[in-house]
Amino acid sequence: MAITLNESAVTAEALGRNARRQRLLTPSRVKDSRILLDRWVLGAAGHSDIDVPSRNLVWFQVLEGEASLTCPDHDERLTDSHIVFLPPGFRGTLESARGAALLYAEVPNAARFDPDFAGNPPRFRVVDWTREPVLDSKHDARKRIYIVTPKLFGTKAIKGEMIIYPPGTEAANHHHEGAEHFMYVLRGCGTAYANESPIPVRSGDLIYYGDRERHYLKSEGDVEMAFVEFFVPGVYQTVWAPGASICTWLPTGRNIRGEKPAREIEAHSSAEAASPQDV
Repeated sequence: MAITLNESAVTAEALGRNARRQRLLTPSRVKDSRILLDRWVLGAAGHSDIDVPSRNLVWFQVLEGEASLTCPDHDERLTDSHIVFLPPGFRGTLESARGAALLYAEVPNAARFDPDFAGNPPRFRVVDWTREPVLDSKHDARKRIYIVTPKLFGTKAIKGEMIIYPPGTEAANHHHEGAEHFMYVLRGCGTAYANESPIPVRSGDLIYYGDRERHYLKSEGDVEMAFVEFFVPGVYQTVWAPGASICTWLPTGRNIRGEKPAREIEAHSSAEAASPQDV
């Protein structure tokens, strides 16, 4: 059954010096969930240590502000253009001089979802999603940017993308087999459907769908709606409702900045269970 909540309804708890977190997806909220999700907020001069358990993986996306991530081998300056992948056993420190907010997601025992994970664990990575290719939907006005993929992060345990809906855009009804996933609305508003039941959604909302739950979204209002969505595991089957158009994505030859992208991705369908080799 779908779960929706707005970040404003979740109590914050202390995380570090002038830092706090809101636990959005927890075992108590979603029984047997494969994903744990927090929203972290660092105030001015905020600071928090990061310690990833040896069997888990973590990724986080900066939503606003700027932060610095430091560890023995890396010193990264991060903005809202960045997605960061942290491998098992990572230890570091996240700081912000003026404040920052981010989504922080963790997959416990990630080897369950990737047979190569334990023997060949993925490395630390930072991706600037604004330089990744923009793909246009063949059937409507949506745009897609892949932000968490096997090619980018080196594991099949997770997969993620950013989807942009111009006003009035509606996707096709479908469900996924073999994965659960969540969406976090970055901006705009609309209606999310879960097994054909409508749910109003807006900026700051989390939408969680379980395995095989039918769903689709429609943007409303006069501004575009954008959200990020993540799947665990990253290999699954998508099944469309009878008569629905199968999502097909076409290269635009540019990134969201309107420039040449960091790499090329060929046209492909979302009906493919595994990510294409260039994704």
